[in-house]
Amino acid sequence: MRFTNRTAVVTGGAQGIGAATAALLREQGATVHVLDLRAADGVTACDVTDKAQVDEVFAGIGRIDILVNNAGITRDNLLFKMPFEEWKAVLDTNLTSMFLCTQAAQKVMVPQRYGRIVNLSSRSALGNRGQANYAAAKAGVQGLTATLAIELGPYNITVNAVAPGYIATPMTAATAERVGSTAEEHQAQVAERTPLRRVGQPEEVAAVIAFLASDEASYVSGQTLYVNGGAR
Repeated sequence: MRFTNRTAVVTGGAQGIGAATAALLREQGATVHVLDLRAADGVTACDVTDKAQVDEVFAGIGRIDILVNNAGITRDNLLFKMPFEEWKAVLDTNLTSMFLCTQAAQKVMVPQRYGRIVNLSSRSALGNRGQANYAAAKAGVQGLTATLAIELGPYNITVNAVAPGYIATPMTAATAERVGSTAEEHQAQVAERTPLRRVGQPEEVAAVIAFLASDEASYVSGQTLYVNGGAR
């Protein structure tokens, strides 16, 4: 119960890594507010690309000890075919939302002189064909994370990033469908070139996020930790 009396916010928490993270934080004692684009049972509707909505929702939550910036989308396409709208949508959702949510959360974290912020990057930050928008956003997450760690560190706020490799989620299943494959076939192909010979599960990423959000990681800040089965 390492998160007893802690309040956490998880964006994009209705499915995949976000849902697994919210469940683990709750299991370990946190009060968790899940934000997603659509309201559902236990989920608060919030468009995290909309500053007005973000400010309103975060102000309504009050105390915030942990922020997991997980919301993300993909709109894969080769550069010459990528519409500007798809470029902008991915940058807004995967990067700008982190700026907006962190800016809102620090209003609470700075006065209380405590905070744990974990941002979701990706192995695609190193470059990935057909993902100019996603790769750029996820590389930006790492730069944002390092900078926020410098600025917020004096207030006892740590900021770190997790960069998953291929994780079995609805997002990767949708990617498989777009390339004319089933989720199972796609996972098998990726597993063949991954040293651990399998793909990851959302719960495995959630465990790393929970560590970085805990007091056990109190001297870890400004880091990006890759969770990718040893892939290079």
